Amino acid sequence: MRDGRTARMEHRLDEIDKRILYYLAADARNTAAPEIAEEMEVTPATIRNRIRQLEEAGVLRGYLADIDYKSIEGHVTYEFRCTAPIPDRDPLAQAALGVSGVVSVRELMAGTTNLTVTAVGTDTDDIGRIAAALSDLGLTIEDESVIDDQYYRPYDPFGPEDAPKGPSLTDFMGLAGEAAVVEFTVSEGAEIAGSTIEDAVADGLLAEEMLVVGIERDGEVLTPKGETVLEAGDVVSLFSKTGLERDALTVFGTQ
Repeated sequence: MRDGRTARMEHRLDEIDKRILYYLAADARNTAAPEIAEEMEVTPATIRNRIRQLEEAGVLRGYLADIDYKSIEGHVTYEFRCTAPIPDRDPLAQAALGVSGVVSVRELMAGTTNLTVTAVGTDTDDIGRIAAALSDLGLTIEDESVIDDQYYRPYDPFGPEDAPKGPSLTDFMGLAGEAAVVEFTVSEGAEIAGSTIEDAVADGLLAEEMLVVGIERDGEVLTPKGETVLEAGDVVSLFSKTGLERDALTVFGTQ
């Protein structure tokens, strides 16, 4: 038997609903109803009404800001992996959200380690205070770690067929200092697809500190040169002297 949350009436989506959720997940702040309306060939009022209906149905639960707390001086983000007694999981999740410093709680369908709690603290003492508060609620902390970064993207099946699907990241290796080598597949519709490496650098699509060190195409390994054209489907190995920021691979097809 399913619990009360999963047993509720499920909302059936059509293509308009899916497209709305796709664009809101990609960038809720800059998503305008007229733009979606034009693509779906409906009126802006229809889009606004659909958004309201999705909110009322509990499908669209909110519009959250993506805050990088570690970029704020003196702050660190922690994840606590906890176990709550299954009958008490829901109320304990709500209680954990009430602890000062906790910014999100996720419930997992598991017997153990069934809650993950994300918290922001200013120092080890602050994190210790949060851990103690969670324990006092009755949660067993199984593990904890510092969150270095988080990445988000919309659900591809809800998007248009020609939307970039993002490069398929196949390998990542950190080197001395901040240097790193990343391997990925260039996606269809990527901004950089069709450009030579030389032109990509000249046009600012590739930073000067990034170096294409390998390309695999149709099972063949190519030696990258300035005149080499980057194509969709290429498996590219990219070396960066200064590390890779969140949006460093956008031109290869990320959202």
